[in-house]
Amino acid sequence: MVSDTGVTLHGETLANRRILLAITGGIAAVESIKLSREMRRHGAEVLPMMTKEATKVVTPLAVSWGAGSEAISDWNPSMAQLEAFDAIVVAPATRNSIAKHLNGIMDSPVMMALSAGRGNRTPLIFVPSMHSDLFDDPVTSELLDSLTEEGSYVIVDDEKEGKRKQPTAVEIVSQLCNILNSSLPNRKKIALTLGANSSPIDDVRSIVNTSTGKTGWSLSEYLYRMGHRVVCVAGKTSADPKFKLPDVRKSDSPERMLQEAIRVSEEEKPDVWIFSSAVLDYIPEPISGKIPSGESNISVTLLPTEKHIPKILSKMQDCVSIGFKLESNIEPTSLINKATILMEKYSLSAVVANRLEDLRTPGPPRRWLIESNGSVTEIPDLHSLCSEIEAYITSLAS
Repeated sequence: MVSDTGVTLHGETLANRRILLAITGGIAAVESIKLSREMRRHGAEVLPMMTKEATKVVTPLAVSWGAGSEAISDWNPSMAQLEAFDAIVVAPATRNSIAKHLNGIMDSPVMMALSAGRGNRTPLIFVPSMHSDLFDDPVTSELLDSLTEEGSYVIVDDEKEGKRKQPTAVEIVSQLCNILNSSLPNRKKIALTLGANSSPIDDVRSIVNTSTGKTGWSLSEYLYRMGHRVVCVAGKTSADPKFKLPDVRKSDSPERMLQEAIRVSEEEKPDVWIFSSAVLDYIPEPISGKIPSGESNISVTLLPTEKHIPKILSKMQDCVSIGFKLESNIEPTSLINKATILMEKYSLSAVVANRLEDLRTPGPPRRWLIESNGSVTEIPDLHSLCSEIEAYITSLAS
């Protein structure tokens, strides 16, 4: 990927976005360097602005290095705080700064920027960071409620070590991406199945298929960053998501995954279903107790499972549907042919086809996106797959 000065771009979900990073005087101001660099990794231009109290915690020089632009900490003739921004992120947001903003106090460039942002309806995102005793004070709750009521966004982490610490830079930026991109045209409610299934052989052993869940998590994260609403039905995974997705439903067995997916279809009515999970086609007929260790020639009867895709889609009136087809020791032409047969069998909108040997070789594995109109696109890596699927979904928008 192309490199910004000092950072490697991880994506384009904040491309051409100007973000004002307002840093107030909490101890979490030291995290502003990581936060500004994470914004830049996704394509943002970052202008840091600091209160006087913040400069006592972290130096403007360090913040300027992280943001790639000079940090403003005092009044100046350029009045950069009145420029147009796509969002203003206040991180950390002290209780004092929140109260001053809500009451219209403008005693610093940061407070003027927030007042101007509220006036021109720039998205304002506040990231509180404080001791739990302060956070649990009813006055703090009232202040945060007032922010929400005025249309601002509040990003809060779980309590840790008696404090409400600032979430990680990855968490904050993922939510920032979702907030900004949710206003793009044709945002969708998207449901995905991902990961592997397992099923018991006896009371202590089980059969499991091969799937790390990496592809499913990457798709979910990218689609969320692009402003879509994402629901994940996740099986067993050895890979972890990079940030906490808002709606993840765990279900490791084929039966439970199918039940949960049907529930999602009936209750959420997604616009798009993506079937990236590796569902067990066969499960053992369970043996009661534990098979004795050392016993030879154990026979296990495998029973076919119910096909997930037709059962799930039968609960939907109309939606875009994307399946996955994995084969081994097969030429690309035959792989694409099998993916086309799968697509026609279940009336899918598209199928992603890949080969096990490509997944196991060094370097990014090839994949192919086969669409119902006959189009076939070779995809060189996972990031390209995510952007191709997102573009395909939005191109079919109503």
